[in-house]
Amino acid sequence: MKYAFAALTALAISTTTASAVEQNCRFIQAKPDREACYKRQEEELAARRKPAPATAESNTLETLRQMRQDDDAVYRSINNICRGC
Repeated sequence: MKYAFAALTALAISTTTASAVEQNCRFIQAKPDREACYKRQEEELAARRKPAPATAESNTLETLRQMRQDDDAVYRSINNICRGC
Protein backbone atom coordinates (compact mmCIF):
# COMPACT_ATOMS: atom_id res chain seq x y z
CA MET A 1 0.00 0.00 0.00
CA LYS A 2 2.88 2.35 0.79
CA TYR A 3 4.44 1.67 -2.61
CA ALA A 4 1.16 2.37 -4.41
CA PHE A 5 0.85 5.71 -2.65
CA ALA A 6 4.42 6.63 -3.55
CA ALA A 7 3.86 5.66 -7.18
CA LEU A 8 0.65 7.69 -7.38
CA THR A 9 2.39 10.69 -5.83
CA ALA A 10 5.24 10.47 -8.34
CA LEU A 11 2.75 10.17 -11.20
CA ALA A 12 0.82 13.20 -10.00
CA ILE A 13 3.99 15.29 -9.75
CA SER A 14 5.20 14.30 -13.22
CA THR A 15 1.78 15.02 -14.74
CA THR A 16 1.63 18.42 -13.05
CA THR A 17 5.09 19.31 -14.34
CA ALA A 18 4.18 18.39 -17.92
CA SER A 19 1.00 20.46 -17.84
CA ALA A 20 2.88 23.40 -16.31
CA VAL A 21 5.32 23.41 -19.21
CA GLU A 22 2.43 23.42 -21.66
CA GLN A 23 0.74 26.35 -19.92
CA ASN A 24 3.95 28.39 -19.91
CA CYS A 25 4.01 28.47 -23.72
CA ARG A 26 0.47 29.75 -23.80
CA PHE A 27 1.37 32.90 -21.89
CA ILE A 28 4.36 33.94 -24.03
CA GLN A 29 3.38 37.21 -25.71
CA ALA A 30 5.79 37.23 -28.67
CA LYS A 31 4.43 34.98 -31.41
CA PRO A 32 7.82 33.64 -32.68
CA ASP A 33 8.89 32.74 -29.13
CA ARG A 34 5.53 31.10 -28.40
CA GLU A 35 5.71 29.05 -31.61
CA ALA A 36 9.29 28.02 -30.80
CA CYS A 37 8.13 26.88 -27.37
CA TYR A 38 5.35 24.78 -28.89
CA LYS A 39 7.82 23.28 -31.38
CA ARG A 40 10.18 22.28 -28.55
CA GLN A 41 7.27 20.65 -26.76
CA GLU A 42 6.32 18.69 -29.87
CA GLU A 43 9.90 17.48 -30.30
CA GLU A 44 10.11 16.40 -26.65
CA LEU A 45 6.80 14.57 -26.92
CA ALA A 46 7.90 12.82 -30.13
CA ALA A 47 11.16 11.79 -28.46
CA ARG A 48 9.24 10.27 -25.54
CA ARG A 49 6.87 8.38 -27.85
CA LYS A 50 9.67 7.04 -30.03
CA PRO A 51 10.17 3.31 -29.36
CA ALA A 52 13.50 2.20 -27.99
CA PRO A 53 15.89 0.77 -30.56
CA ALA A 54 16.14 -3.00 -30.74
CA THR A 55 18.89 -4.29 -28.50
CA ALA A 56 21.01 -7.39 -28.83
CA GLU A 57 19.12 -8.91 -25.90
CA SER A 58 15.73 -8.50 -27.57
CA ASN A 59 17.14 -9.97 -30.79
CA THR A 60 18.50 -12.92 -28.84
CA LEU A 61 15.14 -13.53 -27.17
CA GLU A 62 13.37 -13.37 -30.52
CA THR A 63 15.86 -15.85 -31.98
CA LEU A 64 15.35 -18.25 -29.05
CA ARG A 65 11.59 -18.00 -29.41
CA GLN A 66 11.81 -18.81 -33.11
CA MET A 67 14.13 -21.76 -32.42
CA ARG A 68 11.68 -23.18 -29.87
CA GLN A 69 8.84 -22.92 -32.36
CA ASP A 70 10.94 -24.72 -34.97
CA ASP A 71 11.91 -27.42 -32.45
CA ASP A 72 8.28 -27.95 -31.48
CA ALA A 73 7.32 -28.38 -35.13
CA VAL A 74 10.09 -30.96 -35.64
CA TYR A 75 9.11 -32.90 -32.50
CA ARG A 76 5.47 -32.97 -33.62
CA SER A 77 6.45 -34.33 -37.02
CA ILE A 78 8.73 -36.97 -35.45
CA ASN A 79 5.96 -38.17 -33.15
CA ASN A 80 3.73 -38.83 -36.17
CA ILE A 81 6.26 -41.25 -37.70
CA CYS A 82 5.34 -44.87 -37.14
CA ARG A 83 8.29 -46.67 -35.56
CA GLY A 84 8.60 -50.40 -36.04
CA CYS A 85 5.59 -50.75 -38.33
